[in-house]
Amino acid sequence: MKNTNNSSNTKLILLHPYILKQGNSNRLWLLAIVSFFTVAFLLTLIYTRDSTTTTAATAAATAAMTTAGFSSNSPSSSSSLPTNVVNTLLHYASRSNDTFKMSFAELKPIADVIRKCSSSSSPCNLLVFGLTHETLLWKALNHNGRTVFIDENRYYAAYYEQLHPEIDAYDVQYTTKTSEIKDLISTARDQIKNECRPVQNLLFSDCKLGLNDLPNHVYEIDWDVIIVDGPRGDWADAPGRIQPIFTAGVLARSKKGGNAKTHVFVHDFRKGLERVCGDEFLCRENLVESSDLLGHYVVEKMEETSYQFCRNNDNNHTVVSNNTSSFS
Repeated sequence: MKNTNNSSNTKLILLHPYILKQGNSNRLWLLAIVSFFTVAFLLTLIYTRDSTTTTAATAAATAAMTTAGFSSNSPSSSSSLPTNVVNTLLHYASRSNDTFKMSFAELKPIADVIRKCSSSSSPCNLLVFGLTHETLLWKALNHNGRTVFIDENRYYAAYYEQLHPEIDAYDVQYTTKTSEIKDLISTARDQIKNECRPVQNLLFSDCKLGLNDLPNHVYEIDWDVIIVDGPRGDWADAPGRIQPIFTAGVLARSKKGGNAKTHVFVHDFRKGLERVCGDEFLCRENLVESSDLLGHYVVEKMEETSYQFCRNNDNNHTVVSNNTSSFS
């Protein structure tokens, strides 16, 4: 007799949704891991290939430079600009339409000294009074050395640094007037053994002709070349270049190390004030060449016990008048 009740033998299988979700999640994680390692492998392959190519190109370029006679460690290639580059810079600088630019004949002696200084074993230290048309030229010629610019206009100095961040410029407050030159030189002569002595740290000096408010490091550096091309002195109340010339003379004689000689260039040399101050504080005996517009002095450092700017004072002293047009 058959059992008519089949419900007790029927089995029902239920698939819970959680089981399906768990399987899909595992597969997604596996896919993500495989994709990550695939991308990492491809990036490593590309980077290695680019690095190999760059290294090969650099090696080829270095070999080509060596074959052509250039070396990255060669002083001539790393310290001094090639002659044709220097001549090109001078050519374009001298042909500018700027009214106050230097001529090629004025630029060349300065450029030759800077270039020779830059090619030495130690970096060249260049100090320039005046932000002028030639500012970028001086910086370029002394590209491996230290170049500092001093200007009387703080706003222009800040503006110039903003335009050319590579320029190191500082402002200074000049306190002299061209109309007072006779009294100023007389005061310097009277105080030559005290505040206005030729060998001293001007940072602590009260000499009226010295600049004592420059950044501290300016007084600590042994300057190889100093260019005096500012401030202007075309009118009676203008500051003139009395203080820069006096300061250049003291800095050159007060060097602690480096080259014992300092090249000092004074621009606008034909003017009475510049020539008189040059004779007084840089000395005719140190004048190696001059033209109507440029005086080139080579000043040697002195002992601290020295109290004369010039060895032969009779030949260096000039009759001075407060009228800058009547120098003799």
